[in-house]
Amino acid sequence: MGQVTVRRVLLAAAVVLLLGACAAGTNAAESHSGAGFWLGLWQGIIIPVTFVISLFNDNVSIYEVHNNGNWYDFGFVLGLTFPYGAAGGGAARRR
Repeated sequence: MGQVTVRRVLLAAAVVLLLGACAAGTNAAESHSGAGFWLGLWQGIIIPVTFVISLFNDNVSIYEVHNNGNWYDFGFVLGLTFPYGAAGGGAARRR
């Protein structure tokens, strides 16, 4: 295993641990105003990890049902584009 490969494995492990630590929890601590834009943005960004956890835990959902409406939805969809937004640009640069 080369030095570059070891670095990539360590970097991937660090990213997985970081995202796992940030995964959404249960909806026990609801606010009266509901989840807003910033929580929607965050939950959109961490959706790959949250989705996997939701497959094994019935108390975790990928979408906050107690939200404040359109601003949460906008943040959630915008957050979805962060992990996948650059994928199309890289595919266009072929040599």
